[in-house]
Amino acid sequence: MDDTAIFICASTAVEEGGKGLRFPLTAGGEDATGFVVRYDKTVYAYLNRCAHVPIELDWNEGDFFETSGLYIMCSTHGALYTPENGRCAGGPCRGGRLRPITVFERDGKIFWHPDDYIKPARA
Repeated sequence: MDDTAIFICASTAVEEGGKGLRFPLTAGGEDATGFVVRYDKTVYAYLNRCAHVPIELDWNEGDFFETSGLYIMCSTHGALYTPENGRCAGGPCRGGRLRPITVFERDGKIFWHPDDYIKPARA
């Protein structure tokens, strides 16, 4: 396994169209959270920050999808994002997109990879 991969959770913890799971990280040197959701049988992860105004997206912890389960929605502004690429699909985010986090599944577990901006949470 890649040494930079960081465990998030068991694959069974993130159900299709269900609640997402938040995880701690550092974004640009600041404490933040990321989140992982499952959509169309694939896991996707993003920085938990709206492209419109940099606030967390979830309504309640882990509630990222709007009622149809087709879009990730900002609980404050109603900005809609497509789960498969994080692009704005409607609302005040106009052309923005969520900051993706590289994520993958292996052996029944979900992992993420840090990059130049998104790093492991500070201890």
